[in-house]
Amino acid sequence: MAPTITAAMTNSQDHLTLTHKLRKPLVEKLRRERINSSIEQLKSLLGPEFLKQQPDSKLEKADILEMTVCFLTQLQQQNQQQGRLLNHFNKLQSSSDKNLREADLSPLSSTVQTSITNEKSPVNNALWRPW
Repeated sequence: MAPTITAAMTNSQDHLTLTHKLRKPLVEKLRRERINSSIEQLKSLLGPEFLKQQPDSKLEKADILEMTVCFLTQLQQQNQQQGRLLNHFNKLQSSSDKNLREADLSPLSSTVQTSITNEKSPVNNALWRPW
């Protein structure tokens, strides 16, 4: 009995190895097709950028990847710069709004201050009439 189990296990392992050997090239081919397809998509998405760099030369996959990284880095820097400008603008706007609110309240404050000082003066108390 023992030799039969060992023979069955060997047969099973051989079958798995054979299946693996047959599937591996197909899996690898699919993987390469996905990579190539993605690189072609990058190339088409960033076509004008590529034409600026090297209009007449055939681009290798590495060139496409390098140019994509460069383009995305520039785009990221532009976004960061725009974010900083937007934050700066928002700070200026909020400080401007604060100054406007203070300016709107300052005439009221001076009127209140004047009426308070007028109430304290004994001469003006007799002349002041609320009606």
